[in-house]
Amino acid sequence: MNRLLKILLIILGVFITVIGGLFLFIHIAFNGIFTGPFYDKQDLIENFQSKKSEIIELSNYINSKVPADTYVDIEFENGELGIFHVEKGGKHDSNWNLDIDSQKADSLLNIIGWNKQDLKLLEDKLDNANCISVASGNPVRIGWQRSGMGKFFYNIFTQNLNDSLIAEYNGGCMYIFYKDNVVLEYGGGAIGPQCFPEFERK
Repeated sequence: MNRLLKILLIILGVFITVIGGLFLFIHIAFNGIFTGPFYDKQDLIENFQSKKSEIIELSNYINSKVPADTYVDIEFENGELGIFHVEKGGKHDSNWNLDIDSQKADSLLNIIGWNKQDLKLLEDKLDNANCISVASGNPVRIGWQRSGMGKFFYNIFTQNLNDSLIAEYNGGCMYIFYKDNVVLEYGGGAIGPQCFPEFERK
C-alpha cells in the first residue's frame, strides 16, 4: 500500500509539472495571457463611445488607402508589425512579427502601393482610436484590445445594417449588433473561448 501511494504521488507530481510547464510556456509565448489585462463588452462599448469619430475616421482611411482588389490586415505591437497580412489577385501572404524596416515589410508596402509614411499615419490613427489593428473591407474590422487569449473588435459596415444582417450579426456569442452600422465582435483565438465572456457565463 505504501509503495502504491508513492507511485501515485510520483505520477501526480509528474502530471502537475507537465501541466504547469505547459501553462508557463503558453503564458510566455502569448505575452502573459493568464495575467491580463482582461476586458468585457462594456469596456468595448465605452471605448467606442469616447472614440467614435476616431474609429470612423480610421475605418474610412483604411478603405480609402487599400485598392478594391486588395485586402490588408495590420496590427502594431511593441514597435513591430505584429500582423501584416496582404491578399491581392487571389494570392494571400500572411506575416507575423515583422520588423517595420525589413525588406519583407517594404515588399508588402510596395504590393499595396504604400510607403513608410502611410504606415506611420495608420499607426497614429490607430493610437488616436485607442485600437491596435485594422483590416480593410466591408465591414472594416478594427481590433480594439487583446484580452486573455482573445481579442475584441469593431466591425464597421459602409451602410446601416438591414434586418437580415442584424439577425446574422446578433447571436450574442461571437457577434453582437450594437447600433446603425456597428457590430461588436469577440474572437477567442485558436484555443480560447469563442464567445463574449458574458455569453460564456450564461
